[in-house]
Amino acid sequence: MGLEFGSLFCLHILALDSYAIVKIGGSSVSTGAKVLCILLILVLPLVGFILWLLFGPAKPATIST
Repeated sequence: MGLEFGSLFCLHILALDSYAIVKIGGSSVSTGAKVLCILLILVLPLVGFILWLLFGPAKPATIST
């Protein structure tokens, strides 16, 4: 039973990391920052994704009327 859970967990991490890498690639930050973030995610998948989730995504712009 442990093998199935571990495989499923790894698959989810892979999907989340792939999503983060695509979002980083489409962001407007400098190329150096993109490379650094992507390398962090590739070297430390879970920690890199959590750090990206906390510090990376841009906040949505507010619409003032």
